[in-house]
Amino acid sequence: MTAHPLLYEVHARQWLAELGARTLDAASEDTLDELARRGVTYLWLMGVWSIGPRARAQAATHAGLRADYGAALPGWTDADIRGSPYAIADYQVAADLGGEAALAALRARLHRRGIGVLLDFVPNHTGLDHGWLAAHPARYVSAARAFPDSFPSGGRFVAHGKDPYFPGWTDTAQLEYRRGETRAAMRDQLASVAERCDGVRCDMAMLALSDVFARTWQHVPVEPDGDGAASEGSFGEFWSDAIAHVRRTHGTFTFLAEAYWGLEGRLCELGFDYAYDKQLYDLLVHDRPWDVQPHLLGLGPHTARRAHFLENHDEPRAAAAVAPDLHRAAALLTLGLPGMRFLHHGQLIGARRFARIQLGRRAEEPRDAAIAALYDPLLAALGASLVGRGDARLLAPRRAWDDNPTAACFTVVQWRSPGADDRFDLVVVNLAPHRAQCRVVPEVPGLAEHAWQLTDRLGDERWLRDGHELAAAGLYLDLPARGAQLFEVRR
Repeated sequence: MTAHPLLYEVHARQWLAELGARTLDAASEDTLDELARRGVTYLWLMGVWSIGPRARAQAATHAGLRADYGAALPGWTDADIRGSPYAIADYQVAADLGGEAALAALRARLHRRGIGVLLDFVPNHTGLDHGWLAAHPARYVSAARAFPDSFPSGGRFVAHGKDPYFPGWTDTAQLEYRRGETRAAMRDQLASVAERCDGVRCDMAMLALSDVFARTWQHVPVEPDGDGAASEGSFGEFWSDAIAHVRRTHGTFTFLAEAYWGLEGRLCELGFDYAYDKQLYDLLVHDRPWDVQPHLLGLGPHTARRAHFLENHDEPRAAAAVAPDLHRAAALLTLGLPGMRFLHHGQLIGARRFARIQLGRRAEEPRDAAIAALYDPLLAALGASLVGRGDARLLAPRRAWDDNPTAACFTVVQWRSPGADDRFDLVVVNLAPHRAQCRVVPEVPGLAEHAWQLTDRLGDERWLRDGHELAAAGLYLDLPARGAQLFEVRR
């Protein structure tokens, strides 16, 4: 797979319902061909694992969720509630999705199109229906007496899985990473998942970091039992061990971390290929054009270890959250950066309703012609370009003239095939709500020795530029408000 993959996320049940298909292997050839045409390199089948009746019951009786279902799916009924895909009862493909055979058949069809399969791995917790609660209760955070966010189980009280800043998830049980037994069991579980896919998206990956876990659960001391349990954060890092274990047999396997709190880089150091760039998402959605360039230039080469997105199943729909005049520029930015480029099902046609993950179908929405007209040519142009292939560099824009600060609103990415000095592509985005100018010097051997032709892949304009001027003063760029251009540059 490419070093700069294009990930496409679907909620497996909702996707199949929309396709009129009952099981994973029933997805049509046309549907898979369309993914390939769009340039997708990984299909993230979110929510294929088994969900049990206790988790479904929680999703059906939770007052807050029931209120949310109406906004997500007008006319919903209890039959639409399938439970959270993150309250996993068993890492076996759900029978109603066709089971393991259906996944294997779909994966083989995707592989023929050069598309890999990404599946979920949830390190922090299991669902309430997981067999370990009865068979291996020591693998969970528990105490003899009740404590906040706990529930009775097997004569003890077990913690619900949680993010330390929010209440516990009432359909889950918290795994105990201070025990070596738990870490080994989850390592083996990850290896089992890796046998059936080409990569995993690891839910809330930072919660399994040793110091984060120790702080989160210090109020529930672990009871030493000789298996390596440790209550003071002296236990080893799960991710470095588990990722190395998988890579011994799956060398090209892809690890994506859902991560926040500035811990993205640390997770990549422990072995993750990519981690969410939530900071970029927030800057774009909240329209902070002056802060994007410092963020990306600050990441530098680590930008290629981030997953860039405008929406996913946890975030509001981009068509509803991103200002309409900003959407095209923000889309080119997230799709034109090095690293993992990340699309969510419904994004390309302007879906606006937030789809609750506990539901088995999502609302039918009319195709937004303006949004589709934005993405269709953009993806076609990107597919014909060097973006996602070869060497990518973030260029540092300079002021076009001394008292013009608008260069700070630009992001410029150069893409070049290794060893090819006669052509390169430039992604150029002005996020400001006003016209802006800058200069950038392409980093290409022999730049000054040749004349260069620039062709806008998103338009029909062409320009000739002298190489000496490009090397000395830089390429002059003048873009309108929210301007976005994709240049092919040739000698």
